[in-house]
Amino acid sequence: MIAFLKGVLAGKTATAAYVDVGGVGFAVGMSQASLSKLPETGSAVEVHTYLQVREDGMSLFGFLSLEEKALFEKLIGVSGVGPKVALAALSAFTPSGLAAAIAAQDVAAVQRIPGVGKKTASRIILELKGSLDQGLAGLFDEGAPAAAQAESLKGAHEALLSMGFTSAEADVALKGAPEGADEGGLLQYALKRLGA
Repeated sequence: MIAFLKGVLAGKTATAAYVDVGGVGFAVGMSQASLSKLPETGSAVEVHTYLQVREDGMSLFGFLSLEEKALFEKLIGVSGVGPKVALAALSAFTPSGLAAAIAAQDVAAVQRIPGVGKKTASRIILELKGSLDQGLAGLFDEGAPAAAQAESLKGAHEALLSMGFTSAEADVALKGAPEGADEGGLLQYALKRLGA
């Protein structure tokens, strides 16, 4: 797979950038937001890429940030959402703005993406909500859940201390807590174990 392109910007259109890498020109589909941030033609450029291989050909899509690329990959994983809609989403929203709208289950906001109706907006939210509850941190599967879990454990531990339990009691109560539980769930688990 082509992970990124590093070369010279040879030109751009309303939907794509042309990157010259050692004399080979790559057409890279990009969101309008990313295209507007590209430097002048002839300048050095580095673009993260996603290569889509289909029966009828190959398409290369480009992103200026890893967050944007990861969100694009999540979006095209939703049934009924293709690269065109995913790029439209990244043109209409910043990655953090779209992640926040999905986490908040804001169907009306997601519907502002060109080409997305209520049904598709609901499907995007339904399929991506869990992975974007922590915002952009949820985009990166490796490490993100562990970091979120550590944050939830810390919050539950502090809540137990504020209730008058000792640090040792809180540690014992939270031991073996279910993975992926949020702070509230961890607190309930701990209080049951403490008999409170």
